Amino acid sequence: MTTSDTAALLEDAADSIADISRADLQIMLRRAALLLRNSGSIAFDDDIEEALRDLSGEFGKTRNDTVRFIVREWMEQNTYLPVHELDEDGTVDGTA
Repeated sequence: MTTSDTAALLEDAADSIADISRADLQIMLRRAALLLRNSGSIAFDDDIEEALRDLSGEFGKTRNDTVRFIVREWMEQNTYLPVHELDEDGTVDGTA
């Protein structure tokens, strides 16, 4: 089963969730999880890979975690995701 087939099945299931059996939904979710788990990483140009290695070391994160962090920050900055604002009057845990 290809990724697009799995995506189409999941979209159809979401559109008619009341009609999907629990067993069928479990099968579809397991297939999707396997595809995600076994998907290859994104290959970048050498200069980007070098910058990712440097940032990963600086952040103390894995390459994939660093890519996730960068994409999330970019999406928040460009309003594709909601920004998690801190309440100035709220309590903090001592970190900035």
